[in-house]
Amino acid sequence: MRNSAHVVVIGGGVVGASVLYHLTKAGWTDVMLLERAEYTAGSTWHSAGGMHTLNSDPNVAKLQQYTIKLYEEIEKESGMDTSMHITGGVMLADTSQRMDWLKMSHARGRYLGMDTELISVAEAKELLPILDEQYFVGAMWDANEGHLDPSQITHAYLECARKRGAETHRHSWVRDMNRAADGGWDLTVYDTQSEQDKATVHCEHVVNAGGLWAREVGRMVGLELPLLAMEHMYLLTEEISDVVDYNKSTGKQLMHAIDFGGEIYMRQEGNGLLLGTYEQGGKPWSQRQTPWDFGARLLTPDLERIADSLDIGFKHFPVFAEAGLKQVINGPFTFAPDGNPLLGPVRGLPGYWSACAVMAGLSQGGGVGLSLANWITESDPGFDIWGMDISRYGDYATMAYTNEKVQENYSRRFRITFPNEFLDAGRNIATSPIYDRLAERNAVFGDGFGLEAALWFQKEGEQPVEEITFGRSNAWEQVRAETLAVRSSVGMWETTGFSKFRFIGSGARRYLDRLLAGRIPNPGRMSLTPMTNPAGNLIGDLTVATLGAALGVADGPETTTTGGATGNVRHGEEFILFGSGIAERYYERWFDQHLPSDGSVRYETLGFEMTGLSIAGPNARALLEKVTGTDVSQNGMRFMSFTEINIGLAPVWCGRV
Repeated sequence: MRNSAHVVVIGGGVVGASVLYHLTKAGWTDVMLLERAEYTAGSTWHSAGGMHTLNSDPNVAKLQQYTIKLYEEIEKESGMDTSMHITGGVMLADTSQRMDWLKMSHARGRYLGMDTELISVAEAKELLPILDEQYFVGAMWDANEGHLDPSQITHAYLECARKRGAETHRHSWVRDMNRAADGGWDLTVYDTQSEQDKATVHCEHVVNAGGLWAREVGRMVGLELPLLAMEHMYLLTEEISDVVDYNKSTGKQLMHAIDFGGEIYMRQEGNGLLLGTYEQGGKPWSQRQTPWDFGARLLTPDLERIADSLDIGFKHFPVFAEAGLKQVINGPFTFAPDGNPLLGPVRGLPGYWSACAVMAGLSQGGGVGLSLANWITESDPGFDIWGMDISRYGDYATMAYTNEKVQENYSRRFRITFPNEFLDAGRNIATSPIYDRLAERNAVFGDGFGLEAALWFQKEGEQPVEEITFGRSNAWEQVRAETLAVRSSVGMWETTGFSKFRFIGSGARRYLDRLLAGRIPNPGRMSLTPMTNPAGNLIGDLTVATLGAALGVADGPETTTTGGATGNVRHGEEFILFGSGIAERYYERWFDQHLPSDGSVRYETLGFEMTGLSIAGPNARALLEKVTGTDVSQNGMRFMSFTEINIGLAPVWCGRV
């Protein structure tokens, strides 16, 4: 084992192997993978082996398509057989609403070049003769579905990487990780066979692909990753004559199926079938810590827990009723609160990368590896992967929050999330100072980045709940009335949920002028400006406002800009940035990466502690004049002005847009 590498990947499952492979494919060959036990010994080895492109995020779905198409290339390059079968698959809708969702998924996929087709129940029956038509209303067919051997594809990834110069080591447990003097990382590696220290490996980048142990690898650097393992069961049948007859008559395997009503998935395995389910009463595994001595082991099956799902599955696919049960597999998989991976660089830890919570490793592993390798080598993932970016979560994503949301998400794996639907778990973490007043007015709330936010106001005496639908919900008439009121008079909505930052220092203007694509405004003014990466791709749509230095005026008129009532420390310009609330951690990470090392720029995140309100409509100025003594007339506050005023007893920042 070398004592240094450019990149070290921790974890020898399919995700870590994919990251290593893609790094070498990008030309970085001074890379190393360290696995505590045997390759695939965490979750990969007991995976059901299925792969599909379906995902509620079309950008993630496109990367899943890339993953599946990559496998043929991996087989050829490695010279290894991964038992890959591209059978195609059908996603079966049991209700008109589910069919609407499939239509939406098909439309989204079409512009991304994905090969799907909406079909009738009769057509689905022709493709998959073992289903019972009476339980379905339609389906979507996907050519790019299939299954393969999870262990073999992992070894094939590793073989390809080794051919390009990568090192891989089993029985190499990274037990400690420390920041090196040069800003890199020193990893203490322990040999789990000899039970002795093996080496100290120095690297510039370290990738946490620890899978079941990703939390523990995160805690080595003071990071509590929002992920939780859930027990997951699937069953294997004995040989089924209908399956054998279909194989003989067509020369093909039965295709995959996802039955949304039954909340099950199904495919052929050998001469029998495999059936898995995401049951309602899902069971977390090792909620606080994963034992280091847990290896390639299965958990005790509990068929009672999935009995309701199995009953539905046996009705929808009657062939199961007569099939003999060969084996029940129960093993842990990790999930993030929303079910998507946690991918990317971590704020405050330069050179530390996350590639974990990839619960659909065989569907997503290739796309995850490609994106992260691009990110490490080119400073950009190359795709819109916001749905997988670790920065979509903030410090509100505690262990308790994660446990609630993961269990909720697991139970909804095959359920629709409707437009404007906000789920119940993990709510009321943060509320603004006016939350109670909004609730008293019968507000319907959603949440974003942990903060409760009023969406619209229900009629008095009715439940403040939005009826979920793809059509016009019960919010329609109320939102229409609110909109007309603003258009004809005045309305107010809360902007506390915006991200908010204050930049100060002698180099702040120069820093922001380089960071943002638009012009930085003069004192007392504000502007809208995009933030782009070096490739010119949009990564933020921000408002920047400038507060001038409070230097004073000789004759001391009332209009003098002041730095405060009893003190003045604003001797230079200050810049206030406003942006999307859910991107707060993303912005912080980007700001940090580009701060000058000379200390000439400092910033603070103002967060939800600063309440924001927006008033709009033809009577907005008249309303503002009632609550402030400041001149807010057309001349007193011009378009795109930004200044400090008092509203009642409170000093506020006020901008006109």
